[in-house]
Amino acid sequence: MRQPLVLTETLGKWDVVVNCKGGGFTGQAGAIRHGIARALVKADEDLKPAIKKAGYLTRDPRMKERKKYGLKAARRAPQFSKR
Repeated sequence: MRQPLVLTETLGKWDVVVNCKGGGFTGQAGAIRHGIARALVKADEDLKPAIKKAGYLTRDPRMKERKKYGLKAARRAPQFSKR
């Protein structure tokens, strides 16, 4: 989570308070890292090239797939029986 601060050498200069809901530990850590990176770029535009090159400004697009009608879950179909 502190990677953007370490990369830009601003670790002791900012106080970070975060509220995060949903997902798991890894997803929350990635979301916090993304938020810190965006906040650093907003505070100082000169940091953007280094943060972007490290890949901290890229959002993780994976989301839960919606349930489809006729199925029990997103892809789980009812059990098939020939008779």
